[in-house]
Amino acid sequence: MTPQRLRAAVSTLAPGVTMAVIVAITAQFLSQHYGTPAMLLALLLGIAVNFLGEEGRTVPGIAFGSRTLLRLGVAFLGVRISFDLMMGLGVQVILLVIGGVLATIAFGLIVARFFGHKWRFAFLTAGSVAICGASAAMAISAILPKDERSEERLIFTVMGVTVLSTLAMILYPIAVDLLDLNDLQGGVFLGGTIHDVAQVVGAGFTISETTGDTATLVKLIRVATLAPVVLVASLLIRRFAEAPVGEGSPPILPSFVVGFLVLATLNSLHLLPPFVVEALSSASRWLLLTAIAAVGMKTDLRQVLKVGGAAIALLIVETTFICLFILLGVTLIT
Repeated sequence: MTPQRLRAAVSTLAPGVTMAVIVAITAQFLSQHYGTPAMLLALLLGIAVNFLGEEGRTVPGIAFGSRTLLRLGVAFLGVRISFDLMMGLGVQVILLVIGGVLATIAFGLIVARFFGHKWRFAFLTAGSVAICGASAAMAISAILPKDERSEERLIFTVMGVTVLSTLAMILYPIAVDLLDLNDLQGGVFLGGTIHDVAQVVGAGFTISETTGDTATLVKLIRVATLAPVVLVASLLIRRFAEAPVGEGSPPILPSFVVGFLVLATLNSLHLLPPFVVEALSSASRWLLLTAIAAVGMKTDLRQVLKVGGAAIALLIVETTFICLFILLGVTLIT
């Protein structure tokens, strides 16, 4: 790209990206002071100013934020993965967590028809519940064939899993105490069932440091499944989806998946300096927060609410399934 084109692109995108960044910073500030998930706040604040995504100079930058910044943020998630640390949990725990991810996705695809939803929404919700909440929802949405309801399905899923994850952060530690789970069992349960990473950390360390560390590692196993799940799904969708190849078809090999895998491999081989890992991890959080703010700014809440009660029920059923699956597995292997 020539300097002239670069300056023109920056000039075009800057107003919208700047507004999304302002919303993200505001959400983070409110989150730190009021204990509300930053992702949810960014989404809601973005929706409150959605007129910025409809017309005017901010539209191109907001579209860029909701697409390109999102994929870059997901790619940078790879630096959080360290396979040698996760192997310390033992093969049985790793297989349980991966089994929970795959079983939840399969369960969602099977039961969605009973709630009146087709495979796109089923995979979006089940994948977000099974893997890592809002981040997974945005990554999966990026590879699904697009239609007129793609944005509203994504917004609903992000809102739903974030709210359920927040409730789980409050209720699941109580369940750990009532079920008399030890620190290891509690950590596996919390890390294997709560949707978002931040809420896993919050729930785990309210019980003990051991539980918090275990929960975080277990959660990272679920995060590590994001790339292979998205990669396999994109290939299957490309092969079998009803959408014709063209604008609405998913990519054969999403670049953000490649980036995720490369960074996860480099970090697992200890080829990345600690300051690089910390910088990219922090960048990932801010990119995803900015992206979800931009997604909110593109969204008409009235359209999102049309998704209906059956969609809420589907999310709750999928969440209940992974909770029971992991709980049963924990009692059997530990």
